[in-house]
Amino acid sequence: MDKAIEIINLNKRYSNGRGIIDLSLTVDEGDIFGFLGPNGAGKTTAMKIMAGLMRPDSGEVKIFGKSVQHEYVEAMQHVGCIIETAESYPYLTAYENLKLFARYYPDVDDRRIDECLEITGILPYKHEKARKFSLGMKQRLGVAAAILSRPKVLILDEPLNGLDVEGMLDMRKLIKRLNEEEGTTFFISSHLIHDVELTCNRVGIIYGGKLVDVQYTQEILANYASLENYFVSEVDRSARV
Repeated sequence: MDKAIEIINLNKRYSNGRGIIDLSLTVDEGDIFGFLGPNGAGKTTAMKIMAGLMRPDSGEVKIFGKSVQHEYVEAMQHVGCIIETAESYPYLTAYENLKLFARYYPDVDDRRIDECLEITGILPYKHEKARKFSLGMKQRLGVAAAILSRPKVLILDEPLNGLDVEGMLDMRKLIKRLNEEEGTTFFISSHLIHDVELTCNRVGIIYGGKLVDVQYTQEILANYASLENYFVSEVDRSARV
């Protein structure tokens, strides 16, 4: 199994003492990896560094063997990401938004734009302006933009935030579909434990900036009643250390 993402001894401290401490983990190609932790645990910091939006104090991230810190263009050429919120231009239609993003990629044509709108379920709203979209629709448009270039890795920071139940179900289906049909590797941060349990095949827990544990979801559920029970016991253990 090839390594899609390698995080090696990553450190980033803020003036308030928060941040991430000596974070190391590996995500294999084809994984749907769930990065679980309470708010303020360091999830978004780690993901910003992974996406090259922030420099670490030390350590590095490799994507398919290329260093984000030293070979940014090569490392990011197979990566799509949504960090914090899916941004779109409110006065442009869904199609116009994607057409704009498509300029960054050499081989994205109108057929691929329609394909991405279809995969994310917003093809019927192709000519509607993004400002009329619900939060869930904006998230889908963000995912459509993120998959335009057929990335091998998708980094999604809280992709289920603000979605209603139907939106969450759709997003889970979409993640599984891209994983199965296109072989996309996912790195998903969330604090919604139930959704991670249903979506991710591997889970890493971060607490207080430190990686507490990484396990396959199947193994966790063989030993615990639910992912939530496992999470609570790991966090309790870490809080006592």
